[in-house]
Amino acid sequence: METRYIVTGMTCQHCVAHVTEEVSAIDGVKSVDVVLEGPMTVVSDAPIDFAAISEAVAEAGDYKVSLA
Repeated sequence: METRYIVTGMTCQHCVAHVTEEVSAIDGVKSVDVVLEGPMTVVSDAPIDFAAISEAVAEAGDYKVSLA
């Protein structure tokens, strides 16, 4: 299953790395592709709860996430 999100507040590749690391740690996530000025694509075996995605993104830094 592939889901796209918009992450706002990122300013550099360091931000991208932090978001990628935190979202990748969510159980069931197979891969994460974060684009600095584009969408974040999450591939998983089953749907991932939006609250878990939101919490991981917030843990990475002062960023916000929404469904694309």
